[in-house]
Amino acid sequence: MLKSLIQTRTPQMIFVPLPFVVAFLLSIVLIRMIRQEGTDAPDRRLFQLLIAAYALQSVLIGVRWGYDVLAIMPFQAVLAAVVAPLTWLSFQRLTLSQPAPLRDQWPHILPAILVAMLFAFWRDPVSLVLILIFLGYGGALVWLARCGPDGLPAARFDGALLSYRSLVATAAAVILSAISDVFITLDFVRTGGLHAGAIVALGNVIALMILGGAAAIAGGSQPAETEPAEAPMPTPTVEDGEVAKALDALMQAKEIYRDPELNLNRIARKLSLSARRVSMAVNRIHGVSVSQYVNEFRIRSACNQLDGTDLPVTRVMFDSGFISKSNFNREFLRVTGSSPTEYRRRERAPRQPAEDITRVFVSP
Repeated sequence: MLKSLIQTRTPQMIFVPLPFVVAFLLSIVLIRMIRQEGTDAPDRRLFQLLIAAYALQSVLIGVRWGYDVLAIMPFQAVLAAVVAPLTWLSFQRLTLSQPAPLRDQWPHILPAILVAMLFAFWRDPVSLVLILIFLGYGGALVWLARCGPDGLPAARFDGALLSYRSLVATAAAVILSAISDVFITLDFVRTGGLHAGAIVALGNVIALMILGGAAAIAGGSQPAETEPAEAPMPTPTVEDGEVAKALDALMQAKEIYRDPELNLNRIARKLSLSARRVSMAVNRIHGVSVSQYVNEFRIRSACNQLDGTDLPVTRVMFDSGFISKSNFNREFLRVTGSSPTEYRRRERAPRQPAEDITRVFVSP
């Protein structure tokens, strides 16, 4: 990001406040994220650090392009070489059942060291190197996204889909940033940088906004809407049936779906199986993703409480394992065809014997 800012000529800018506004908005996102999620989990700290890096990068954009401070260019370039690997590391940890210690990820600091050395001894290839770094990590993010939402076993079920969508958006934004820098470089070659400022505004600054929002969603595991199932795999095996049966028993006996932090990794550990094995069994036997499977147990619990108790809807939501009202309402509508309030009113109204609502749930 901002790799092409190593050029020695600066066009006139008409959007000086924009990068600072972006930095301000990202700072607000970061503060809210820290207040809501804390800093205890290493994975969340990574995403918080990532948003801080995006905000700083936006400030550097404003200083460089708004005030023509050329001395800041080395810091921009090195920070850009840090942002790309940090983005990949943040999302990559959501794909691992047992993430390696961060200290073992030291090779990802090498791009920043390389850019710093090039800036010190040979500036000409810095732009190209940074573009290649962003294209490489953008491609790596696309590779992470290949397995769909169930490929993020460390993301809690209440936010699996949005974490996945954030991963896809981040991959696109990282690649967009590299492409925008290609156009910046070409513009300096052809016009002396006449349009570079506009490209920065429309490309890198917008990319920073996308990246910041995506990191906040993924880092906080914000609630999802409905998660599409992986394509059903043909011919379930006997082993699939045994795994699904064991999982059904665990869900009913232990009611682990009530845990708002539940994710695929936790389920796999309880069954002493791999996350992939559990995901495949659920996909093949039930034809849904694991998060949909879990959320249907949660909605069943919510229906029982709405019909059989006078608890407030919000209390029912939390007791069932949801932490977001919007996600709870969406999932409830998906499974039952109505809102929680409408469901309670309908079930308690004088009526003929209602249809068995369990038909809309995954069979236990």
